[in-house]
Amino acid sequence: MQNFDYQTPTRLIFGEGVVEKLQKVMSAFGKKILLTYGGGSIKKIPAFRNQNSAISNQYSGLSLYDYVRETLKDFEIIELPGIQPNPKYDPSVLEGVRLCKEHKVDVILSVGGGSVLDCSKAIAAGACYDGDPWDLISYKVKAQAALPIVDIITLAATGSEYDCGGVISRTETNDKIGYLDRHLFPAVSFLDPTYTFSVSRKQTAAGIADAMNHTIEQYFVEDATLLNDGFCESMLRSLMANGRKCIENPEDYKARAEMMLACTYGCNGILALGNSESGWPCHSIEHALSAYYDITHGEGLAIITPRWMKHILNERTLPRFVKYGVNVFGIDASLDEWTIANKAIEATYAFFESIGIPMHLREVGIDDSRLDEMAHHIAVNEGLENAYAALTEKDIKEILMASL
Repeated sequence: MQNFDYQTPTRLIFGEGVVEKLQKVMSAFGKKILLTYGGGSIKKIPAFRNQNSAISNQYSGLSLYDYVRETLKDFEIIELPGIQPNPKYDPSVLEGVRLCKEHKVDVILSVGGGSVLDCSKAIAAGACYDGDPWDLISYKVKAQAALPIVDIITLAATGSEYDCGGVISRTETNDKIGYLDRHLFPAVSFLDPTYTFSVSRKQTAAGIADAMNHTIEQYFVEDATLLNDGFCESMLRSLMANGRKCIENPEDYKARAEMMLACTYGCNGILALGNSESGWPCHSIEHALSAYYDITHGEGLAIITPRWMKHILNERTLPRFVKYGVNVFGIDASLDEWTIANKAIEATYAFFESIGIPMHLREVGIDDSRLDEMAHHIAVNEGLENAYAALTEKDIKEILMASL
């Protein structure tokens, strides 16, 4: 078991109607708020679906956006709308930093999915730095401070609400960087599963795949514990069982709630305390795909993951795949080990396919014209020679080819 130093300062406020605490929470951080959001879905999501309290009754019928504006009417709110999936350094991060500095913002309120929150984290750090914010994102300079962040999550997927990182894309250089810093933990995260009822089937499936891959990346490691293996295995079973229910009945509160909590646990490190590092190879490969082609992150991960599994299956990794197959998919433990391992990989592929995810790169607009370029970019920038199963540029190209 490996040594670790772990702290999670984020306050989670979970359940239906919890946003009624928003005004009180925001009061602790100051009066000037940068409100960040994406394409406008928060102007359609009901703030309260049921009248369970005096506050929810008072604001019945308001959208989440209108409720935020109304309940925070005594605050000064500066808006940054239009943050895209795979959030962009230019314009979103740069514009957010400019607004924070110009208006002397006290706190950022992120309302939306993981991309909005990831972008808000980069803004929070950049607002407290005098140089180019890319210095921080690219690890040229370490952040010394960041603005506090409060978030209201409307899509279950990334786990950004409970971790200290975000992923930022810089289009002109085809870079997509996972930016991690202890200053980036949200101060408070509001998690109301009803806000995910209107998430599309496509995005629900992509969220399931994203959270499953977060778990898989932490499960396939050299040195693991029974405790963490149990966490990861139950996470995967929960995500598959509840994910199916969410797709079949988008307003199944219990299924949406458990899926949301599982996604929240995905990236904050708790699944891997004491484990050795994995290198996160599937994320490293997918980041190049979505940097070059701007595809949906969860779909890219679902396409890559079973091909990566097949590529790294060997005598050394076999026992891990056997355990994965038996404990996650219930494959008969009396079968030949290679049979179990291959069935586990096939079951992973079949699950992603069953929830409607396209399982070939060509289906999401990626052909073989830039595979060499992407494989080289990944090999140079991602350090996968140190992953659980070391990957060379040749290995990466083979995984991409198999994914076409």
